[in-house]
Amino acid sequence: MQLFIDTANLDEIKAVSKWGVVSGVTTNPSLMAKETGADFKTTIQTICSYIDGPVSAEVISLKAKEMVKEGEKISKWHENVVIKIPTTEDGLEAIYQLSQKDIATNATLIFSANQALMVAQAGATYASPFIGRIDDMGQDGMAVLAEIMDIMDVYGFETQIISASIRHTRHVTDSALVGADIATIPYKVLKQMIRHPLTDAGIEKFMQDWAKK
Repeated sequence: MQLFIDTANLDEIKAVSKWGVVSGVTTNPSLMAKETGADFKTTIQTICSYIDGPVSAEVISLKAKEMVKEGEKISKWHENVVIKIPTTEDGLEAIYQLSQKDIATNATLIFSANQALMVAQAGATYASPFIGRIDDMGQDGMAVLAEIMDIMDVYGFETQIISASIRHTRHVTDSALVGADIATIPYKVLKQMIRHPLTDAGIEKFMQDWAKK
């Protein structure tokens, strides 16, 4: 399972780029809005200079025609840009049209296996079920992800599934166990994944023992 970082913060992306484990980036309008004064195009191009992998940039149009037009424009910013599109009827139309133009897409805001099935049929390059938000609705986000992975495997869809709305490290482990292609993870959770109190205690013990030489 590949690891992406879910942020538009350039400092966070630059930091994780040095670890050698993050192979893509997902952004959205809310994440972009957190970066005060950030220019959308410049930010996406800078992200692409840090991470040599797929970088999702979301359209803000709601109608298919405008989504396609906006997607075509954004796709020219860098060869690694993936056009992120909400999973709606207009979104399906836009995903289909962009796929016919060989423009990579990421269908976002997926909350059911049926939605994932439809965007895969439309030709989405990636599909992003929002695990954490499904949990927030009182449903089992990981069960939905497992259903999606079963459908993708049975029918051989090429669409890659991105486990999104990751809230904690267990979400990452469970996503890997059910076979998600990718997990897109906040910076805070990525840092938590590498930390363990026994690792810290072990290092401290090694240093104490070495000091006694």
